[in-house]
Amino acid sequence: MTRVMAAEFAPRGIRVNQITPGAARTPVWNPHAASVGMDALEKKLVTAIPLGRMGEAEEVASVALFLASSDSTNVVGAEIVVDGGATSSPLGAPAHRTNWG
Repeated sequence: MTRVMAAEFAPRGIRVNQITPGAARTPVWNPHAASVGMDALEKKLVTAIPLGRMGEAEEVASVALFLASSDSTNVVGAEIVVDGGATSSPLGAPAHRTNWG
């Protein structure tokens, strides 16, 4: 949908891009952490994140700031994934982990 909207609106000078966030430390996880605790939930989530950590809200905000700035005036129809590599390696890059097996 992002690319279709970008193609439709770009001739009018409107840029459409998409930010796809991954697991980030925000209150959205509170309901899931209520029963097991945030530390336990985070420990489980990071096994699928190659960087080995959850993101921070500020990291997603930085991408939004870039897209809103004049530095991105030629960026149209892009999807920027901010998930520590989870999308590109859904098993958390097991070949590079010492405790997989």
